[in-house]
Amino acid sequence: MSEEQTSPKKPRALRKMTRQRVKNIGLYYLKRFESSVGNLRTVLKRRVDAYAYQNKEFERGEAYEWIEEVLEDFQRYGYLNDERYAEMKIKDYMSAGKSPRYILGKLREKGVDETIINTLMDAQEYDPYETAMKLAKKKKIGPFCADGEVRRERRSKDLAILVRAGFDYDVAVKVLETAES
Repeated sequence: MSEEQTSPKKPRALRKMTRQRVKNIGLYYLKRFESSVGNLRTVLKRRVDAYAYQNKEFERGEAYEWIEEVLEDFQRYGYLNDERYAEMKIKDYMSAGKSPRYILGKLREKGVDETIINTLMDAQEYDPYETAMKLAKKKKIGPFCADGEVRRERRSKDLAILVRAGFDYDVAVKVLETAES
């Protein structure tokens, strides 16, 4: 091995954090991902904190004010809209067979207001049995298991998968007792 390969890497010096840089980071993030206001705030604060860690004289408070100003601008321009974001995510999660508890938790994690989530969830037509069946099909459990004997042996594990995914015990049992399709 040469000396270059064994020497520890130095952390890359981060570019100077300015108001324009915060805005550019936010725009680049939004170009790649749809986001909620709370999630973008977290992303930007993480970048500011990384810069402040390397540059001890840097004033974080001022940068946090820049973040709030940028977020307000993005909302005004229509780049950020929590309701649009939540609606999109709810549809995606429901089509993937996720339970309302799971969806609520994920959207809370992303900083979406709970009243927005509840309003949008109430507007959705939701059948817990149907959604649990989608998950069972995806995981190849319950009625979607190829071998009947393996299905009986794995019943408790399959039940645990459905309950951990946020479905009620009764719904999980109903799915597992469904005849093979």
